[in-house]
Amino acid sequence: MNTGTPLADWPYPRWVAHRGAGKLAPENTLAAFRLGAEYGFRMFECDAKLSADGVPFLLHDTTLDRTSNGRGVAGDQPWSALSRLDAGGWHSRRYAGEPLASLESLIRFCLANRHALNVEIKPTPGLERKTGEVVARHAAEGWSDRALPPPLLTSFQPDSLRGAMAAQPELPRGLLLDSLWDGWFDTALQLGCKAIVCNYALWDAQVVAKVHAAGLRALSYTVNDEWVAERLTALGTDGIITDRVDRFSPAG
Repeated sequence: MNTGTPLADWPYPRWVAHRGAGKLAPENTLAAFRLGAEYGFRMFECDAKLSADGVPFLLHDTTLDRTSNGRGVAGDQPWSALSRLDAGGWHSRRYAGEPLASLESLIRFCLANRHALNVEIKPTPGLERKTGEVVARHAAEGWSDRALPPPLLTSFQPDSLRGAMAAQPELPRGLLLDSLWDGWFDTALQLGCKAIVCNYALWDAQVVAKVHAAGLRALSYTVNDEWVAERLTALGTDGIITDRVDRFSPAG
């Protein structure tokens, strides 16, 4: 166990806008990231998976039905078809016609505006390792500004993080957790993770201390209430992912 390791400098902002602007705009679209930036956020979280022809694009769900006018498994369709879908009309008339975003387009947006990025690798089932490999390669190749911190790659799927580690070991990785399952800590160390990203309710003083003692950072999702943010701050955690870009000041 890598106990007693001092915490390395953490180049990322404390506050992270979830899927661009939380629920105020259609998630994972460029419109959402623009809106989040208008609220002052300088780091964004997104979800990335692969089209049938291997293009990394932004979508949380396995299927298209909830957040676009498409239907079926998104990863079964080529990018040429996905890019023509309406990914904004489901949210509100204001955003009707907003397209799905490629990871490449989001990286260009972040670089142009000097924003930091957390890419959650969200594979279509059965493509866990391949998605990690391809997303990591695209993130490394596209992130041309070395003065900015590199994209932080996270996933609930250890196989996706293994793929990312094999393809681009220099990119920082974080293990996402919705429960403290048996072996989570050793898995994070084996994957060379720099961070643990937990459901906020999982953090207590003991777990934070264990993570920090190993030299890892403690991040939380999805924090939308002030009392939760205050508790996490008191615990000494390092990052907060929120939908409420209209409620929290990223400078706070």
